[in-house]
Amino acid sequence: MKDKEKKWYVLTCGTAAAMVIAGATSLMISRPAVATAQFAAETKQSCAACHTNPKGGGALTALGEKFKANGNKMP
Repeated sequence: MKDKEKKWYVLTCGTAAAMVIAGATSLMISRPAVATAQFAAETKQSCAACHTNPKGGGALTALGEKFKANGNKMP
């Protein structure tokens, strides 16, 4: 290989490796958002106040969306 081709190859492989490492790292450190009963205790609301499922989790009601947008504090 010529010198320019070799540099391009090394740069391409290095960039691809960096992207794979960054992607794998983001998958390892990201966690799904999980509501807890702590929110219900702090707000003195039932889970159904913020979630369409009365037991909590899943889709949010309008109040739940406002709570989330307000940094998990009652609006």
